[in-house]
Amino acid sequence: MVRTETIIAVKDVQRSSKFYQDLLGCKSEHGGDTFDILTSDATVVLCLHKWGEHEHPTMLNAEKDAGNGLILFFRVDNLNHILDNAQQLNANIEKDIHYNENSLKNQFILRDPDNYYLIISE
Repeated sequence: MVRTETIIAVKDVQRSSKFYQDLLGCKSEHGGDTFDILTSDATVVLCLHKWGEHEHPTMLNAEKDAGNGLILFFRVDNLNHILDNAQQLNANIEKDIHYNENSLKNQFILRDPDNYYLIISE
């Protein structure tokens, strides 16, 4: 089996962790100021890594454009509920629920606190 566990660099791990937990209903399995692992049903959804920690070369400089060339794409069973969560978080919603002709699914688009581009799809 091959599985990816995406790690993104963030300015404030605890703030980003709370955002994703509140948005997606996932939970923290690690916690802390420099790293967190977020899971849903015992599956890793996303890992958060503080900018500049542990000398990873692609996570050293928060002043570069975070997320350039990256889309975080989440498939969910409860699209409207996740949209409600995003609205309660006052998240920057770039595009409300719409039908994507390529994926043949409904989705919406928002930005996280570090300006990463998220697509939430059914």
